[in-house]
Amino acid sequence: MAFRLRPHDTTFYDLFTEAAEHLVEGAALLAEMLGDGMDRNGIARRMRDAEHAADETTHAIIRRVNTTFITPFDREDIYALASGLDDVMDFMDEAVDLVLLYEVVKLPKELANQVEVIQQCAELTAASMPRLRAMSDLEEYWIEINRLENLGDKSYRRILAKLFSGKYEALEVLKLKDIVDSLEAAIDAFERVANIVEQLVVKES
Repeated sequence: MAFRLRPHDTTFYDLFTEAAEHLVEGAALLAEMLGDGMDRNGIARRMRDAEHAADETTHAIIRRVNTTFITPFDREDIYALASGLDDVMDFMDEAVDLVLLYEVVKLPKELANQVEVIQQCAELTAASMPRLRAMSDLEEYWIEINRLENLGDKSYRRILAKLFSGKYEALEVLKLKDIVDSLEAAIDAFERVANIVEQLVVKES
C-alpha cells in the first residue's frame, strides 16, 4: 500500500474555506445589485472590497505553497483550486461592475434564476471546502454543482432568447448580454472548481 506523509497543519484547508466564504458574500452582493431601487454604487464598492479580500486569500494560499515543504496534496492541484475559486469571484465582480458601468436601469427578471443558482453553488462550495481535509463526503457536492450548472445553462438560453426576441433595443441587448455572459461564466467557474475537487479526491484516494 502506498504511504504518503501528510502535514497536520490545517492552514491550507482553512484558507480554501475562507476563499469559498468570500464567494458566499460575493453572491449575496450580486443578488443585491440586481434588485430594484438599490444603492448600486455602494454595492459595487462593497463588491470591490470583497473581491480584494478574495485576492488576498488567493495570494496567501500561493505564498503558503511556495514556503511549505510538505503540502497536503500536489502543488499543481492547490494552484488550480485556488485559481478556480478566484475566477468565480472575478466573474461575479465583473457582472456587478457592468451593471454599474452600463447604467442599466431595469434588468430582466429571469436573471434572478441565474443569481439563485450562483448563490446555491457558493453555499455548497463553502460547505464542502472543510471536507477536503478528510477527502470524504464530497461526491454529493460535485454532483449537485453539475446539476445546478445544467439549470444555469437552461436559464442562460432562455434569457438569450428573450433578449433577441425584438423586445429590446439593440444597444440594450449588447449591455444585457455582457452581464448575462458574466453570470454564466461564474456558474461555469463553479463547475470547474467542483471538477478540480472531484479529480483531487480520485487522485488522493
